[in-house]
Amino acid sequence: MPAVNTPTTSRNSLYRDATKAAVLGLVVNSLLGLLKLIGGIGCGSFALISDAVNSIGDAVTSVVVLFAFRFAQRPADAEHPYGHTRAEAIAASNVALLVILSAVGIGWEAIKRIGVQHELPPAWALWIAAANMVVKEGLYQYNMGVGRRTGSAALTANAWDHRSDAICSLAVLVGLGLVRWGGPRWISADEIAALVVVVAIIWTGVQVFRHSASELMDVQADEPFVQAVRRAAEAVPDVLGVETLLLRKSGLEYFADIHIEVDPNLTVANGHTIGHRVKDRLLEQFPMLRDVLVHLEPHR
Repeated sequence: MPAVNTPTTSRNSLYRDATKAAVLGLVVNSLLGLLKLIGGIGCGSFALISDAVNSIGDAVTSVVVLFAFRFAQRPADAEHPYGHTRAEAIAASNVALLVILSAVGIGWEAIKRIGVQHELPPAWALWIAAANMVVKEGLYQYNMGVGRRTGSAALTANAWDHRSDAICSLAVLVGLGLVRWGGPRWISADEIAALVVVVAIIWTGVQVFRHSASELMDVQADEPFVQAVRRAAEAVPDVLGVETLLLRKSGLEYFADIHIEVDPNLTVANGHTIGHRVKDRLLEQFPMLRDVLVHLEPHR
């Protein structure tokens, strides 16, 4: 049974969808970061400046993710016989560490500014924070949808980062509002809002690092996907059962190791044919599978 081209084509579409989402995040985060940085400096709001650094960090993350997607699609070679799909997880873990370190620096500056008198923020600063909150929630919805469809750990992490940013912008909005309408006695609300942003950034960075590190340790795929692959293999004619099924995630793709049970009286040639049918069926039905290793076991 010859292999079909559908998996490769569909796999390319997965990377194409993921790349579009990352490009959108790069453009939006760059514009938001620049807008908030100018606004924060203009009105003297450290919370807005902190949120700007957060968005600029997200833009850098998008650049790294785009590079990782491009690198992950490179074909296997002599030094990397399993391909380069883990580039995404490696990139995500390194970016997460940089994000955490930057957040710690911002937090330290916010603590030093608590109690220091500065100008009250203008009304347009609140509008910047409110607009950012709406845009970030929209990006969360979009990236989460693409992340779930493609299975991208980086995009799913980016989606939650956008949700975290939306919450941060809410904190900034509240902090700026308290400073503006509460007067000088609420002046530290700006720095406290900045610290809320810092905590959210660190939490997101830790989650991204944990998730990417887990993927580098050959974490098993989610149970619904495992069961779907198992059912597809069991539906192949002459497959009497599935003894073992291992699905390790690698970037947007998966590697499958499956032990199928067949009639012990079959010839080696017949068993080999059944194994190829299973491999071809799985690669055709699940485009996110990069390769399938089939092992035969006698059915008892």
